[in-house]
Amino acid sequence: MSQSATTLRIGSRVKVDLEKVKDRIPSSLANLLKNDPRGTIKDYKMTDGMGVGLILELGDGTSSWFFDEEISRA
Repeated sequence: MSQSATTLRIGSRVKVDLEKVKDRIPSSLANLLKNDPRGTIKDYKMTDGMGVGLILELGDGTSSWFFDEEISRA
């Protein structure tokens, strides 16, 4: 996992890499991401005292967090 600060900013449109997250997310979230993997960054989340996660608002209006390396620019 990357320990550097993210270059992605709040308000950015991003895409979740389903291959990188499918083993740690519930099937309902996986199905949502299969249909539309894009979201908007709403906030940051400290993950383990050193890493940074990103809270995304997804297409259905729900929010979920992901590690920085699990997403890319849309």
